Amino acid sequence: MLVTQTDCPARIVPAGTPVTIPKDTFVTLTQSLGGNYTLTWHGQMVRVDGTDAAALGLEPERLEFPEPESDQILEEQVWDALRTIYDPEIPVDLVNLGLIYSVQLNQQTKRVDIQMTLTAPGCGMGPVLVGDVEYRVAKVPNVQDVKVELIFDPPWQRDMMSEEAQLATGMFY
Repeated sequence: MLVTQTDCPARIVPAGTPVTIPKDTFVTLTQSLGGNYTLTWHGQMVRVDGTDAAALGLEPERLEFPEPESDQILEEQVWDALRTIYDPEIPVDLVNLGLIYSVQLNQQTKRVDIQMTLTAPGCGMGPVLVGDVEYRVAKVPNVQDVKVELIFDPPWQRDMMSEEAQLATGMFY
């Protein structure tokens, strides 16, 4: 059982709808994988991003980038942000799982377009993962908009995982 220290941004699982848990609210921590937290609040599961953990009285995940030298979005920083997002059921980040298919930057509109997939088309956590990607990538300097498109062609396969991810999950072959 935790008590929120400040108003706490969260997303309803599995819909991904943003909500704010008010300060001084009792919540139950049910999972903490990949730097994110799954809570029960008012009988509902919600997900809190690790960068907002201080609102729960926990050590926040640091997603820090150097001060930008220009007004350009740096693609490597977008990929760095994506590497901090973990599948809620598999303790491996989305990049190493092979779920991120493409990242496109529009420097004029300051928008990042991302195509990604899920390990299974029927995965109920899809909206939550999309929300995680939007939230974390929006923290990259100079990003003003993030658009995530879920695609299922080509379908995800185990061989899309990095060797490191295959070893971590025991799926190495």
